[in-house]
Amino acid sequence: MASIFTKIVNGEIPSYKVAEDENFYAFLDINPLAKGHTLVIPKKEVDYIFDLDDETYNGLFKFAKRVGQSIELRIPCKRLGMVVYGLDVPHVHIHLIPLQGVGNEINFSNPKVKLSDQEFKSIAEKIAEAFEI
Repeated sequence: MASIFTKIVNGEIPSYKVAEDENFYAFLDINPLAKGHTLVIPKKEVDYIFDLDDETYNGLFKFAKRVGQSIELRIPCKRLGMVVYGLDVPHVHIHLIPLQGVGNEINFSNPKVKLSDQEFKSIAEKIAEAFEI
């Protein structure tokens, strides 16, 4: 059965897309720890990051770096955190989280930021615009 992320890639479930190429997809986390919290995934459905072939593994991190640079250009933050948590959805994904340097910001049990549909769309558009530069 396809993961929720595969369904997003296939357009079966909507997302706030920020970047895409033939192998990878990046979209806003709908339960973000911070404004701009983005998930980066390979389109190929693989559960565990170390099961990726070398080409996909390296490509994923290269793509995530570009997405991260785009986030830093458009979302005010002191630094960008990166986490490969890998337990909540059986599909490899990297969390890119804008940080303000206040400590304990990358704690998935923290309260999530509440954003409206329009706020999500605006953030996604800003990051996507920077990705295209």
